[in-house]
Amino acid sequence: MSSPRLLSALKVQSKALEGIHRYLRGLGFVEVMPIILSTTTDPLGPDPGSRIISTPHITYMGQHLVLTQSMVLHKQILVASGLEKVYTVSPNVRLEHPERHSTRRHLFEFSQVDFEVAHATMEDVFDIVEGLLESVTREVVTECAEELEIWERSLQIPSSYARHLSCDLLKKYGEDWETDSSLDATDPFWVIDLKREFYDAEEPRKPGSYRNYDLIYPEGYGEALSGGEREWQYDRILERIEQDSLPIERFTSYLEVAKEGFIPSAGGGLGVERLTRYLVGADHVGDVQSFRRVPGERVTV
Repeated sequence: MSSPRLLSALKVQSKALEGIHRYLRGLGFVEVMPIILSTTTDPLGPDPGSRIISTPHITYMGQHLVLTQSMVLHKQILVASGLEKVYTVSPNVRLEHPERHSTRRHLFEFSQVDFEVAHATMEDVFDIVEGLLESVTREVVTECAEELEIWERSLQIPSSYARHLSCDLLKKYGEDWETDSSLDATDPFWVIDLKREFYDAEEPRKPGSYRNYDLIYPEGYGEALSGGEREWQYDRILERIEQDSLPIERFTSYLEVAKEGFIPSAGGGLGVERLTRYLVGADHVGDVQSFRRVPGERVTV
């Protein structure tokens, strides 16, 4: 903890979070406290990019509870309850395969800014996130010059956000398109239409295409944010769960609320440690964590 680089990274992270809170509240978002135990959570599959070993769980008062891997299902419930713009800074536990150590961007315990907006589209989310990243980057450049100097980081304010279809990047770069396209980029960019979990909306007139997205950092820093428009009709959600061969009983409480009535929404999750890594230019995301939680490494504290 005495490393000047780590201490400066934590100061940058604190300033970034301060800016995130200010920006989202300025847009009318309501912050809610996260939960870490639930009857259901994000299945993280069948996502081709997922390498989860298992989902941690406990039994309490005879009830089976899992550690939340993201708040995405709970955000839909909150939006349906009447919170039109909601966000949380949520701790997530994802027991990644040890081989993920080599990606330099994976952790098995991390935090993300998880947000959801009622009746929003992809375009609405793009506007929110681009404005957020530009605002936070500008604030860090202005107020954390000393900390950035410790990291020898020359940080640029994002000036443009290209958009690419995932299939085009796959054709150009192959299976590791995220890493290679990120290395080629000088500004953050959006990747659209990715095969992911049941809650991301499928194009109604184009089966196999999805109204979802990733934001990718430049310079090889990889994925910043993942999100999408949501499936919100009960029958459609049920169909997607069955298509993914997921056990219905894992989503009983979620489906009960969906049956009562979800509303259209869109959102995403922005990794806090990944943002910090990008802002300071760290080699590994574990280098900006106060207590490292890197796949393949033993926990010391």
